Amino acid sequence: MKAMALFVNQQNERTELQKRIAAELAEKAKKKSLETDKERPDGITDSAYLEKTKTTTSLAWVWVLIVVVAVGILIWLVAASR
Repeated sequence: MKAMALFVNQQNERTELQKRIAAELAEKAKKKSLETDKERPDGITDSAYLEKTKTTTSLAWVWVLIVVVAVGILIWLVAASR
């Protein structure tokens, strides 16, 4: 019984190698995040694709309603033709 408790207890602790690997990975991730922050555009320079677009109007819900009604009529016609 004691051997099993010691085995479980052993697995809960990190070895020195695991601690060193975790520290290296954390440092590498921190360096990489700093590098990508410098290279990543902030939204101003890469917004050229938005130049000739328009914002959605307040009547967009009308188009959604028209599509829903059209699909409903199509389903009704298919069901009525059987």
